[in-house]
Parts: sequence; structure tokens; C-alpha cells
Amino acid sequence: MKTIRKQKIDTLFVLMIFCVFAISMLMVLMLGASIYKNMTEISRDGYDERTTLSYFWTKIKNGDEDGLVYLGDFQGLPALCLAEVYGDTRYLTMIYRYGDKVYELFTEEGVQLDPEDGTPVIGAEDLAIEDLGGGLIRVTVGGKSVLLYPRGGLHQQGSGAAAAVQEGGSAG
Repeated sequence: MKTIRKQKIDTLFVLMIFCVFAISMLMVLMLGASIYKNMTEISRDGYDERTTLSYFWTKIKNGDEDGLVYLGDFQGLPALCLAEVYGDTRYLTMIYRYGDKVYELFTEEGVQLDPEDGTPVIGAEDLAIEDLGGGLIRVTVGGKSVLLYPRGGLHQQGSGAAAAVQEGGSAG
């Protein structure tokens, strides 16, 4: 009788250890899945911020010529403007935030367009473009910012093509 009782206790003890092991393993798996989910969300949020900042840096670097980079106003929205001349015609690339996206719009100078006419580039719920003076631009997205200094200098907003963007007319 003692051996049967001892076998029941041994079996019960083994089952309890197995249950503790199984529950521990399940908890570790659930914790790992939660950590993975959080890291994926953090990485995705950081991706949008880094990509947006890199996009602005690349655009300024590629369009950096004397007096052709400036901050303007496009239909009431702050915009980074890059002017280009092809032949006798001057074109503008305007980069601005409309809704929760960054848009890019390439157009001949003086053409009247609306913000939704641009091409959405990337999502950005908060975007700030600031002229810090001395030719320095700060672009901020999601609390992260980058300082940009166009080699050709930052064209003053009140003259040239910047006036065309502000007033919606042609500059010149």
C-alpha cells in the first residue's frame, strides 16, 4: 500500500514539475512576442523619422546651388523650395507637409496648384521646417531634427522665386 501511495506522490510530483515547466515556457514565449512587437513598432516609427530627415538632406544636397534653396510658403503651408533652370524656364520643387504626409511638387514657376496636386513621399504627422538664420535650416520630425546648411546659401524669402510661392504669382 505504501508503494502505491509513493508511486502516486511521485507521479503527482512529476506532473507538477511538468506543469510548472510548461507554464514557465509559455510565459517566456508570451514575453518574447511582446518584446518583439514593441521593438518592431519602435523601429517602424524611427524609420519614418530617419527616412524623412534623410530625404530632406538629400534633396538639399542635390539641389544646392547659389540662391536656389529657400524656405517659402505654398498655399499657406511652409515649404522647402528648390529652384532649377532648364533652358530659359525656371522650375520649382516644393517639399511640404499636407495632412499627415510629406509631399513633393515639381512645377514650372508661377503655375497655380493646390497642395493635393503634389506626390506623397512619406508619412509624417509632425514636421517643422525652420530658418535659423545665417543660411541654416532645421528640419524636425517626431522630435528628431537635423540641421542643414546649403553650400550655396539660403535664398531670402522676400525676393525672387520665394515671393512667387508666397503670393501665388510669378517672380520676375
